[in-house]
Amino acid sequence: MKLVSWNVNGLRACVKKGFLDYFQEVNADIFCVQETKLQEGQINLELDGYHQYWNYAIKKGYSGTAVFTKNKPLSVRYGVGTDESEDEGRILTLEFDDFFLVNVYTPNSQRDLARINFRLEWEDRILQHIKELDQLKPVVLCGDLNVAHQEIDLRNPKSNLGNSGFTEEERGKMTSLLAEGFIDSYRHFHPDQEGAYTWWSYMAKVRERNIGWRIDYFIVSEKLRERLKNVDIHCNVMGSDHCPILLEIN
Repeated sequence: MKLVSWNVNGLRACVKKGFLDYFQEVNADIFCVQETKLQEGQINLELDGYHQYWNYAIKKGYSGTAVFTKNKPLSVRYGVGTDESEDEGRILTLEFDDFFLVNVYTPNSQRDLARINFRLEWEDRILQHIKELDQLKPVVLCGDLNVAHQEIDLRNPKSNLGNSGFTEEERGKMTSLLAEGFIDSYRHFHPDQEGAYTWWSYMAKVRERNIGWRIDYFIVSEKLRERLKNVDIHCNVMGSDHCPILLEIN
């Protein structure tokens, strides 16, 4: 089975930049997107052979997630609670025969860390959510998690220490998640790989010079370890400030 996750930073804009060409070429069984930035009726995607599930933000042009899947899920859940994060369309949970898929767009703590408390509370809810699911079936958690876990996961760790996405608190939440029986699938295959990034600033020449961060992940239940086949970062695919990531699993 082939799964893809991509923060498209505005799906309508990304479609104009080759999204459908990549979608057809990669031919994923499940394709997850984050930051769709649209409301129902604002796009009509003809994706033959795929079921489409959308979680829209109430605020126009903001956030949002979607999943396109060849196999129809047993159930679909939108969000995990009742607070304001539910208004931002950040979570989609799909149940399949053998596993749960959780597609998320984690809140950014913002440049001045004004939203870090909200972000950390979010992390606790997501962890509780996937732990509960994991008791029933294995979990694949994917999306833009808005954190570089280790120094190896960004180009300039020292100058970014304490900045949004690389605070001790955010990194600690990722450490705690993995300690609960989950695997960072990329590091499972590439524990020491440097220069592997999924997001780059739009500033001039930053992407060309590969000054980036790895903040997009496939996190999987420990019980799926032996079924992992491959993980890849499609860093040459343009259309967004993020690139797609791919997980192949038996």
